[in-house]
Amino acid sequence: MKRSDIKKLPEYFDRYINLVDDIELSEAFDKSLRQIDDLDIEKLNRIGLRTYEDGKWSINKIIQHITDWERIFCYRTILFARSEGSIPEGHEENVMAANSNADELPIEQLVAELRAVRVATKAMFDSFNRQILETNCKFYNYEMSVLAMGFNTIGHQLHHFKVIEERYFPLDK
Repeated sequence: MKRSDIKKLPEYFDRYINLVDDIELSEAFDKSLRQIDDLDIEKLNRIGLRTYEDGKWSINKIIQHITDWERIFCYRTILFARSEGSIPEGHEENVMAANSNADELPIEQLVAELRAVRVATKAMFDSFNRQILETNCKFYNYEMSVLAMGFNTIGHQLHHFKVIEERYFPLDK
């Protein structure tokens, strides 16, 4: 199914979903994996832990955030795909970032972990049939289909990769 097959775009998360091309979900996951593989590790290492503004996350923390967030969304997705019935709570990304040890880890390790999680996420979504993809998910204060959860996951990466490109790459002088 394609992004345009999402019947109702969820408020707030539509900003991520709309960043993804209107292509089949599996193809969008493949494209996102290529984007991970195309990251300029040397450039990221040269930038290191510098940030474009005080109080902003380092690139390491951004990559860890993408990975953590994807794991949380996969957990939420599988609960609804399997009709488990509970409604997951929200999470506080700034608390999670403050308590990660991402800045102690090499960027290569963080990118490899993101890639591994993305491969697993793609496999999970590839296993879903149309009925599951159209299943409605409710969590915290939000609601969206399983299909929207998949495109949201990819769009979240696109959003943060764009932030890295626009705000962090200029630090590589």
